[in-house]
Amino acid sequence: MNGMQGMGLIGQVEVAVGPPLVVGAGPAGERRIVPILGGRVGGPRLTGEILAGGADFQVIRPDGVTEIVARYTLQLDDGALVYVVNRGIRHAAPEDMARLLRGEPVPPERVYFRTAPVFETAAPAHAWLHRSLFVGFGERRPDSVRVRIHAV
Repeated sequence: MNGMQGMGLIGQVEVAVGPPLVVGAGPAGERRIVPILGGRVGGPRLTGEILAGGADFQVIRPDGVTEIVARYTLQLDDGALVYVVNRGIRHAAPEDMARLLRGEPVPPERVYFRTAPVFETAAPAHAWLHRSLFVGFGERRPDSVRVRIHAV
């Protein structure tokens, strides 16, 4: 064992998002781009801010599942920059998905929202981010997204 076994929760991301840019229906489904306005990450292994300028690129497939690819940058409290690509899927009962897409609140237990974030940094102190796989447990709110990130 290398000490990373069962590391568990590393941080919780709270991201402020803007209104979606709806590109519309293409071959794969409805394309939406959700701007990331900023936010915070806090937890046992990651603390800092989420810089503005990222986005969440979504495709709502014909089967109602939303494929998500969020790209954004963290600036940790020690100044290190971390590039994040967070891929995932979100789905719920049709009426709950309709509420989410209208920007209305839906209880998180009614929505499956899981991601697999990948991190990239030049900072030696955070090179551990390159040596584990991570799972995010997401929650969509009307104007924000919360993701609890666990090392697995």
